[in-house]
Amino acid sequence: MRWEGGRRSDNIDDRRDEGGGGGRSTPSIGNLMIIWPLIKPLLRTKFGWAIIAVGIGAYMMGINPLMLLGGGNHTTTTIKDKALDDKNAQFISTVLANTEDVWKKRLRGYSEPVVVLYRGSTHSACGKAQAQVGPFYCPADAKVYLDLSFFDELSSQYNASGDFAQAYVLAHEIGHHIQNLQGTLNKVHKAKQKWGGDSKQANALQVKVELQADCYAGAWAYHAHKDFNILEAGDVEEALNAASAIGDDTLQRKAGQTVRPDGFTHGSSAQRVAWFRKGLESGDIRVCNTFK
Repeated sequence: MRWEGGRRSDNIDDRRDEGGGGGRSTPSIGNLMIIWPLIKPLLRTKFGWAIIAVGIGAYMMGINPLMLLGGGNHTTTTIKDKALDDKNAQFISTVLANTEDVWKKRLRGYSEPVVVLYRGSTHSACGKAQAQVGPFYCPADAKVYLDLSFFDELSSQYNASGDFAQAYVLAHEIGHHIQNLQGTLNKVHKAKQKWGGDSKQANALQVKVELQADCYAGAWAYHAHKDFNILEAGDVEEALNAASAIGDDTLQRKAGQTVRPDGFTHGSSAQRVAWFRKGLESGDIRVCNTFK
């Protein structure tokens, strides 16, 4: 996917350093007491002050200064990991900007959602966001919550690697934002409330929601390539492979379960691939009516 050098979105709420809290944390009194015996001797020399300055610089970059005392190899690995993490964050920001440009041009009244990047857990208006849940859209605050470790799992556990596979995941969540703006999510929520404990009907309706978001993701890809020439050889296959890898039937088999369509919440692999392809081939979101 051609993305480097593209515009980056300002609608990124980067919480990767918060560790489950809110924003970059400052050293606690307890931590300062622990490292004070290490700092005190350094205050006596110019060289010591230089080491302290390096430690402060490392902290501002998101690196634990104590790692600098644990050997060069560990520090080098940490810096490399952070560089890769930052590149992934830049990628998401660029893809988000692309979705903004595509949908603002084609959907009247389109408002831009915020993407929250985090590691581990964070808070959302829909409850606690955790890495185990995977990426999700919260209609209560109009934000997409994305733990970047999901992309590691997409590649290592589901054999769905590639930057366009990741772009598809984000475009799918943006599809939910469009559904929120259209009032679709609210209608679905009310319908589920009427059914009460009927999980089969609720699941069937949720599948339609998810498949429509897949179709919207395909429509985005159509226009993004038309407007910005983003697609390279193999990109579409990456997205289709990702859609197939996270189909409900595939996930049930992977978990050693019998395939149960009444337990689907996102659709089968074949359904997800078909609806993404439908949006990709036309670019017209009117063909994405999965509720017929």
